[in-house]
Amino acid sequence: MKKIGCVLLVLLLVSCKSKAVLNEGKASDVLSPEKIIQNQYNNKIEFSSLYIRASAKYKDEKQSQNVSAEIKIKKDEKILVSIRFLGITMAKALITPNEVKYYEKINGTFFEGDYASLSQWLGTDLDFKKVQNMLLGKPIDDLTKGNYTSSIVEKFYKLNALENKTEKSFWFEGERYLLKKQEIMQQEKEREFEVNYPGFQEVSSAYLPASLLINAFQKGAKTEILIDYNNITFNEDLSFPYSVPEDYERIFIK
Repeated sequence: MKKIGCVLLVLLLVSCKSKAVLNEGKASDVLSPEKIIQNQYNNKIEFSSLYIRASAKYKDEKQSQNVSAEIKIKKDEKILVSIRFLGITMAKALITPNEVKYYEKINGTFFEGDYASLSQWLGTDLDFKKVQNMLLGKPIDDLTKGNYTSSIVEKFYKLNALENKTEKSFWFEGERYLLKKQEIMQQEKEREFEVNYPGFQEVSSAYLPASLLINAFQKGAKTEILIDYNNITFNEDLSFPYSVPEDYERIFIK
């Protein structure tokens, strides 16, 4: 669980530039799932690269850590994350469509593999596109390919689907149909994974999260990641250096 949490912390850090949180609208008129999905996908984020800075807090039953992070994203190709504590790089991750690689300094270990282990733990298929969407405040699934029902829950539009004993839910506010929460539940396996988006900001004509709150539950164990966004720059010429230090031990996630 601890090693999975470290990987999640590496994967799920993101930030944005402006501090002005957008006003949100309440859901009022009952809409079809197709209309809600169409309105959500009207919020496009066009970029070739993103340079991101963030601060985050990781917490589970055994530990609590505050870190800063730097994220570089080359759209649809790769994501490089550097995690720092007191200015010292403590971990790095390189994420591509084919594999996930990371190393961490405290224990001198590294991981190289595909998305299978993380997908099994989360209870849903995970791939590069879904990780990238999560960082951008977008639904991890392609909503146009699902069989959803729609409703209004409190002030939000909610889409809900049940596929292979996995329940998936997505909540949207009523002004721009920005994503407020996405949740994946497997009751039989006592697994639940959710990402909350308390607010959004407008950065270079794009709507990006102001913060993220990630909660993962598995058989009574809870992992929480709270992320505050600090700065983001679009379309810079970025480098993606990654190399595992010598004598680090390879680990395998079970």
